[in-house]
Amino acid sequence: MTSETQQHSTSRGRQSVIAAALADAVLILVFAAIGRDAHQRGDIVTGVFLTAWPFLAGAALAWLSGKVRRRPLSLSAGAVVWLCAVAGGMILRALTGQTVVVAFVIVALLSLGLFLFGYRALLVLKRRSRTS
Repeated sequence: MTSETQQHSTSRGRQSVIAAALADAVLILVFAAIGRDAHQRGDIVTGVFLTAWPFLAGAALAWLSGKVRRRPLSLSAGAVVWLCAVAGGMILRALTGQTVVVAFVIVALLSLGLFLFGYRALLVLKRRSRTS
């Protein structure tokens, strides 16, 4: 592999990490915004961040673990981010006195699974269909 090829590969890898991390953060914010809208909560911008921060922190822990950065758009990375976002989010919500009820845990698990695992699954399917 030439130096130029290695640089291109490293640059693409870095772009994938940044794109996936941003997508995860945006999708968690969308999850929080949808939830707040469904419950007709006011204080839109600060309220969304107040709802989202525990899940963003959980996802950040997944990213910091290193298991996601190697292959950020893989299904395994999606599962790690999804489950860390939900588990970390619920733990942080409980520790900070926010509500954690079974119905909300289920909704968060399903919604964030669809968002954080779902887009990666679609990308994997798209890649596989190209190689077939």
